[in-house]
Amino acid sequence: MSNSTPVPPQLQRELGVLGATMMGLGSIIGTGVFVSIGVAAGIAGPAVILAVIIGAFVATFNALNSAQLAASHPVSGGSYEYGYKYLTPWLGFTAGWMFLVAKTASAATAALGFAGYLQNAIMLRIAVANALPSSRFLVPIALTAVLFFTLIVLSGIKRSNLVNIIIVSVTLLSLGFFILAGLPKVTTTGVNNVTPFFKGSISTVLHASALMFVAYTGYGRIATMGEEAKDPRRTIPKAIIVAMAITMLLYTAVAIVAVLAAGADKLGGVTAPLEVAARSFGIPGATQILAVGAMTAMLGVLLNLILGLSRVVLAMGRRGDLPGILANLDRGGTTPYAAVLLVGIAIASLVLIGDVKTTWSFSAFTVLIYYAITNLAALQLPTQERLYPKYLAWMGLAACLFLAFWVERQIWLTGIGLIVAGLIWHFFARSQTDKF
Repeated sequence: MSNSTPVPPQLQRELGVLGATMMGLGSIIGTGVFVSIGVAAGIAGPAVILAVIIGAFVATFNALNSAQLAASHPVSGGSYEYGYKYLTPWLGFTAGWMFLVAKTASAATAALGFAGYLQNAIMLRIAVANALPSSRFLVPIALTAVLFFTLIVLSGIKRSNLVNIIIVSVTLLSLGFFILAGLPKVTTTGVNNVTPFFKGSISTVLHASALMFVAYTGYGRIATMGEEAKDPRRTIPKAIIVAMAITMLLYTAVAIVAVLAAGADKLGGVTAPLEVAARSFGIPGATQILAVGAMTAMLGVLLNLILGLSRVVLAMGRRGDLPGILANLDRGGTTPYAAVLLVGIAIASLVLIGDVKTTWSFSAFTVLIYYAITNLAALQLPTQERLYPKYLAWMGLAACLFLAFWVERQIWLTGIGLIVAGLIWHFFARSQTDKF
């Protein structure tokens, strides 16, 4: 009798460098640039520009370490799988659990963000005399978006990739317009809107940096879909590096234009900071173009989070950390349909709650812990499998753990509580699995 463990069905490798890069851009460029710049500006003032750069610096370490891990171990699941392979099952489970908790909430935020932008655009054109408050439509619109993109993901990676390319192209054009349209305003305001540059202490800049770090973390979606990449040792690192380079340049340019054109005080605390900045340009239609870009960005994030979350759920189902039915694939081997359906239901459930005010800070802590485990796993790579110097993993680990605890105290305390709760579930799940 053979004692070998049967190999579970594998997803088809259908993503090339372009497709993987666009998936990364679709995951990164979304809520981060259209929303979090405003949140961070409210905390750090004009120094949000520095926070964007610090966030990019930390994200680069993590991106390179994610790239070499995914190239060495190209399977669905990302850091969940790396934790299991290179560290311990407990750390692997913690990475997967943190990813599911953080990104499910982020997906709900993206759906509600899209609904908010669409609703505002419709209300500007349709004035109903006795209309109820517009918030009544927020949840139904968001739920419709979740349903639609769940169906897209169920249809397979090829169709998902095509839809994503269209979405990302519109978003990039919108942000390119924002930068070019804002340059005349920037040249007239000079440095007035960045004086004084530091609003508070260094702690406010570090807090804002932790939030802006999250705005870059969509590159991990390329790694979580490593099982679907062609020639993964070449495709994954190249796609991650290209996606990060484009995003860093774009985010820095957007932050400089937004702050210099409108001022950090006007951006802080608003849900659509780039629209506020666009109003100061004095160009007809500028805010509408930004609104279209914001909507496609939110939809791109939603699509890619459903893809990424379902692949982590697939990996956890394969290992027994979640029910085994979640590891089932469709007949073509292109879609983990049970995992996709579960993710869609979970996101829709959070949309129904509708209260996502602290989601971004919570995502910052949980994602930083997730990437701390990624960097720890990268330290364990054998020399022959390493693509980049080992010190990058040490720097990434230190930066993640350092920034994680600059968010609000109640946020990281809640995050630690959820880690403990997840580990308790893991203990009992493994105990039941070991009985059979």
